[in-house]
Amino acid sequence: MPIVTTTYLQSLSPAELRRAPSPDAADVALRRAEVPSPALSRFLYSAVGGDWYWRDRLSWSYARWMDYLAQPTVQTWVLYVQGTPAGYIELQAQQDGRDVEIVYFGLMREFIGRRLGGWLLSEGIARAWAMGPQRVWVHTCTLDGPHALANYQSRGLQIYKTEDREVEDLGPPDGPWPGADAAP
Repeated sequence: MPIVTTTYLQSLSPAELRRAPSPDAADVALRRAEVPSPALSRFLYSAVGGDWYWRDRLSWSYARWMDYLAQPTVQTWVLYVQGTPAGYIELQAQQDGRDVEIVYFGLMREFIGRRLGGWLLSEGIARAWAMGPQRVWVHTCTLDGPHALANYQSRGLQIYKTEDREVEDLGPPDGPWPGADAAP
């Protein structure tokens, strides 16, 4: 069985953030999705995570998405390039407010390699710190994008734990929708 390594990273001070350069393009914007929208969040989840085995939430009902997104502790920030959603970062504060987790973060495949990921992560970490925690943390694994761990570390997050686990053969990633990779 394949082994998946999960790496946990954290930051204990906003001063640890090492920002990536801002994109040169004036047509790049980051906006908070302030209205809880299960359709938008599920779209972002599958469009970004389909290439990286994000499957946990695919079975969520509309009601479960709404219950989750309506929590005041959850924030979704969407990256737009020329008005098109290009990626997102989802933050969730713990009920006691001490920790903020970067729950999901990533770019859609069409926007990878444009030097947007480091900037989006920098902005997301800054917004996590604006929520007033004592710690910002995230976990990533060997099923995520090949540059995820390096990006987290480049932004100043420090590894505090790793775990290995055996997984069943996962087959190929699902992609953003069935047949997305099929030739035209």
